[in-house]
Amino acid sequence: MIINHNIKEMEQLKQELSFYKRFVSLLPFSFTYSDPELRMKLTKDENVNLIKNSTANNRELKITSTHRVPFEEIEIFLNEILDVVPHHIVFINSEGIVTLCNAQAAIDLHVDRENVVGKHLRELLQIPDEQIKMLETLRTGMPIINQEILDKNYGIINTRLIKNYEGKIERVVGVFRFLNHIKEAEKQTLASRIAAGIAHEIRNPLTTVRGFLQLLQGRVDEETAEMFQSLLIPEIDRANKIITDFLRISKPGTVKREILEVKDFFIDYLGHFLNSDALLHNVNITYKISEESAGSFFVGDREELFQVFSNLYRNSLQAKDDSTMEIMISTELIGSKIFIEFVDNGLGIEPNLLQHVFDPFFTTKDEGTGLGLSVSKKIIENYHGTMNVQSSPLGTRFLIYLPVYTGNLPL
Repeated sequence: MIINHNIKEMEQLKQELSFYKRFVSLLPFSFTYSDPELRMKLTKDENVNLIKNSTANNRELKITSTHRVPFEEIEIFLNEILDVVPHHIVFINSEGIVTLCNAQAAIDLHVDRENVVGKHLRELLQIPDEQIKMLETLRTGMPIINQEILDKNYGIINTRLIKNYEGKIERVVGVFRFLNHIKEAEKQTLASRIAAGIAHEIRNPLTTVRGFLQLLQGRVDEETAEMFQSLLIPEIDRANKIITDFLRISKPGTVKREILEVKDFFIDYLGHFLNSDALLHNVNITYKISEESAGSFFVGDREELFQVFSNLYRNSLQAKDDSTMEIMISTELIGSKIFIEFVDNGLGIEPNLLQHVFDPFFTTKDEGTGLGLSVSKKIIENYHGTMNVQSSPLGTRFLIYLPVYTGNLPL
């Protein structure tokens, strides 16, 4: 049995090797690739050759074609192949300009790659040049191997140099293993532990204190009873609400499901509440419900989703200046998703704060718990949706995707 298993593995390895050699042979240029760790060098001209016991000092890919194939043609050839890779792959030229960006990088970084290619790498990553490892490789000429990144995105970066037959750098290739979801999972785990402690150590005593205050109201003078009713009991209720909200983002909880129609929810239900408040605060709310999405259905709890958009509305009010605030709520059907956009023309969020807006207890306001957006994001995720934010001095955009109800989701 062991022998048969080994024979099967050998056959599988032979097939894989044949596949890779065939792939390399189809590349429309000649090159050499050296790997000092494996002490091997791969050359490709008319034939594909693997040389063992190579003495190369650096890991390097060098284009050796005497008839130069434009790199743009090579990248067109590679583009569809790299789109199936579940990591970020980006190519830049010797000026730091993006020449290739695979699909996964565009999805995770929330960009349209058609707009990214041809622009400097800093516009894709939105961080200072000195923090960008691909630019470091471009400056130093040294590849980076399995280095942990802890900036606005978390993951592992590898960079490689591609040189032409003259030894000049043609491209720097960056491969980034995007691990933000792991960081988010760690945050949620930590939040759950803290929440359990809060629930046990604070909530029960608060309930006891509230009960005693209500009991004492009938035994104290009128002024003290009024202070209990107007100040102390409301403050205890506020503390209880903070605990409830925090438990909500840190534990799955019970999810109530009902089928909601897009136009009915946003125009007839949400609009009914928001429009009346908007009149009081000099706010103009516009609804753009596309024809395709208007009659579509999605699954959620009407009251919880109202809370989401009520939180976004309150955040917009807090970013309002003296002029009339414009808020637009739009929906669009994109494939099997309903795309919801909540846009305001407020003061915007500082770039260095943007990555923290969904963190529990993060707030820049004197009042508030910093839980509104955390709770909102958790509610959307409970219904298998996603929620992201973009901001500039011209205003803030919240982008929400929810699955279209097709009759297959459990209610």
